[in-house]
Amino acid sequence: MLRNQSGTVLLTALTPAIWGTTYLVTTELLPPGRPLLAAVIRALPAGLLLVAVTRRLPSGGWWWRALVLGALNIGVFFALLFVGAYRLPGGVAATVGAIQPLLVALLSAGLLGERLSVRTTLAAVAGVAGVSLLVLRADARLDALGVAAALGGAVVMAFGVVLSKRWQSPAPLLATTGWQLVAGGLLLLPVALLVEGPPPASLTGANLAGYAYLTIIGSALAYVLWFRGLRLLSATKVTFLGLLSPVVATALGWLVLGQELTAAQALGALVVLAALVVAQRQPARALPATPRVLAGKES
Repeated sequence: MLRNQSGTVLLTALTPAIWGTTYLVTTELLPPGRPLLAAVIRALPAGLLLVAVTRRLPSGGWWWRALVLGALNIGVFFALLFVGAYRLPGGVAATVGAIQPLLVALLSAGLLGERLSVRTTLAAVAGVAGVSLLVLRADARLDALGVAAALGGAVVMAFGVVLSKRWQSPAPLLATTGWQLVAGGLLLLPVALLVEGPPPASLTGANLAGYAYLTIIGSALAYVLWFRGLRLLSATKVTFLGLLSPVVATALGWLVLGQELTAAQALGALVVLAALVVAQRQPARALPATPRVLAGKES
């Protein structure tokens, strides 16, 4: 059983590792200045592909649940992530986003009945410190709107992760993932058209290869593995794995783009990995069931 859980953790960890390649693909292959278009293309075609493969639509209450989860996990999250990254230089957005494991741990205690331990809290704080060492720059400047957007992105994604765990869909994993991607992509589409205008009239081969990678690997495959992990592991353990994303992005910048890797960044990566390991070793313990919790799980 332990081996199965370790395999699930490693398979789920592929998702943030894949997401860590997004910066490299975006900067090297995609047209500049089109982050929202990239977000739409990441979500909508991938979702339609999964729905077409499964040929399964939501039923009953899953119409509105798919919309809510698609907004939290993809549509609203991507939009806020874009605003935060645009207005906050020097890795501030990634550092603010690193509070997500702590938010998920707090929400899991309230909505899922999971016990919030001192070990998890300390690991979450260490994760934020590690990411700040990894990506924060001395010349970083704070912007109130940017900080609010980055914080809002972490909050909506945290709610998305916890509600994805609370609302266990009876439908196949591929179908549920496809519904969320379609909902998130449809929410992003008008925002992208309003902010960035129509798509470019022509795309190069490199552009098409980049968009294909983000759609098939970065979304369809990555989100299926992510939501599979959420079905099998605790929400808190899964969200800690998200800290791998800035580690992979920094490593690729050093290995592929020749960017500098300082001793402080290397220390930050080690702190992040240590926090991640400590969080995965935390035994899953639930609070005694209360009438309120049981009632919530049935809703």
